[in-house]
Amino acid sequence: MTDVLGWFFQTFVLTGISLNFMLMGVAFAATFANLVDEQELDPIVQRFNPVLNISILAAIVDLGAPLDYHLIMGAGVYTAVYIIARAIGKYGGARIGATIMHMPETVQKYLGLTLLPHSGVSLVFTGIACATLAPLPDCVSLVQGTIAAAAVINEIIAVILAKKGFEKSGEIRVTSK
Repeated sequence: MTDVLGWFFQTFVLTGISLNFMLMGVAFAATFANLVDEQELDPIVQRFNPVLNISILAAIVDLGAPLDYHLIMGAGVYTAVYIIARAIGKYGGARIGATIMHMPETVQKYLGLTLLPHSGVSLVFTGIACATLAPLPDCVSLVQGTIAAAAVINEIIAVILAKKGFEKSGEIRVTSK
């Protein structure tokens, strides 16, 4: 439905402007979820979840497939800067926001750590950025290499940090082996 509306607006209303149909679908779903009563929404969500899960998997595979993982080695400094800046922003922003909102100390300390993993979202926005930068192939390679390397590194390190954040905040129990 959103694809048809997106095509219509791009073809007849907003000529010359490139619309992102994936983001339009997200906006439509969020609007729909906020307009429908919660009791009515639950059965719809239950039926739709299998379709959503397959769609998300297909989208992530589609966005990740064209990434040239050989670019990871060439991204070096940019990847380090991206990972560090993103981590500081996530942790600092969560800490400041939680402090301003007078959240419990555990939220102020550990929420930022739980926000660090990011593969799927970064791949979606990498696809959008690369489509926009298509006339500049060197920039596309740089963005793809940086995000691919950051995703690989973050999915190893950030997941461990997120788990530690959940453990230290008391949200999950540590099981002894």
